[in-house]
Amino acid sequence: MTDPSVDPALVLAWLTARSVARELPAPIHDRGGFRVDTNSEKETRRWVFPSLSDGLGAIGRDVSAPRHFLKLCGSDDELRNALPSNWQIQPTSYFMRAGVTSAHAPPLPDGYQVECRHTGPITHVRIIAPDSSLAASGYAAETADAFVYDRIVTSPAHGRKGLGTAVMFALGAARRSQTAPHLLVATDAGRKLYTTLGWTVLSPYATATILEV
Repeated sequence: MTDPSVDPALVLAWLTARSVARELPAPIHDRGGFRVDTNSEKETRRWVFPSLSDGLGAIGRDVSAPRHFLKLCGSDDELRNALPSNWQIQPTSYFMRAGVTSAHAPPLPDGYQVECRHTGPITHVRIIAPDSSLAASGYAAETADAFVYDRIVTSPAHGRKGLGTAVMFALGAARRSQTAPHLLVATDAGRKLYTTLGWTVLSPYATATILEV
């Protein structure tokens, strides 16, 4: 079952800051969850639910078009059982919060350089390889209620060099508030990295969508 300790206010704080990081509309309350009208090429709309509710199932029955996504702080089985069969479960992610972390960033490999760009509440970090290619990157956004990490990516050609960790430290250094929670949603591979940095899993984060035919 869904972990009852997942605070809806924390989920909303993460989703709001994520919208800031991606320059998307702010989430709005919708049938027990939060809706973001993304209106992008790959996604029309997403709903995020902190826990199971009747509203999640109602949306699943009402929506039949592709490019809509339902997200749940809960297990794949919980989400699957709440939806009609035309919704397809996607790989599980994890809703995470920072715990006690190291105060010092590890050194970069020789020849790699960090670039940071700040645009209002958004921070964009890039790590440039010795051959001038993009080796790793990530974003963060800060609101009054959360500091959120987003789109942390390391090029496969530059893996296992600690670059993901370096991106996280560079982003974290941009925070202004010492009290706002640090939050992210991680893939399974990301979860393993962030756990070594002191992050904890608050809940699995299940996703369902209707595939285009």
